[in-house]
Amino acid sequence: MINIKILFFASLASACETSESTLQLPLNTTVADALDQIALKHHAFHSFRNDVATAINMEYVPKTHPLSDNDELALIPPVSGG
Repeated sequence: MINIKILFFASLASACETSESTLQLPLNTTVADALDQIALKHHAFHSFRNDVATAINMEYVPKTHPLSDNDELALIPPVSGG
């Protein structure tokens, strides 16, 4: 098993009512797998699931990226503006 720290930013933090969480996941888990588990734990995350940008340890990664023990997964919602 691995443990990861999840950081929720901006409107995502408001919707999920937290800026930080943790998950324990099986070995060989990807970012996409973690997002599935986050959606189960934080129901408000469903509306962000497909559009969220992901970063591991402060570096943007694709959803296929594998996770390691003690990784920090940042979830960044889409930004709008003009």
